[in-house]
Amino acid sequence: MPGPSFAVEVAGAVAVVKTPQEIDVTNTSSLQSALLDAACNGYERFVVDMTGTRYCDASASHVLAAAHRRALGEGREMLLAVSDALVLRVFALTGIDRMIPSFSSLDEALWHAASGHCDLRTTKSSK
Repeated sequence: MPGPSFAVEVAGAVAVVKTPQEIDVTNTSSLQSALLDAACNGYERFVVDMTGTRYCDASASHVLAAAHRRALGEGREMLLAVSDALVLRVFALTGIDRMIPSFSSLDEALWHAASGHCDLRTTKSSK
């Protein structure tokens, strides 16, 4: 049985995928669909708003990494807004923190996405 849909909204010229409190193998297919929707709607940049997420497992990291690689291949940028220490720990263990630019708030991620000030090789979350 598929998990609930993830909301894809637009903030200015940036698509935003809002994630739930928990992301695991039961709802990563819904996350994958939402990320594909965000990437295919004509936006150069999109943000995954994980500020409300308190738990995610390695399956979420795999989906995020695949979406990031696909976005780069299409000339797009994917940014993360993530603040929970446990989620950040999973990202450190899986290498997502070194792969995908992340920020500690949605506002910060949106500012970077809208302004184009994101250097995909060096951006780190301000903590």
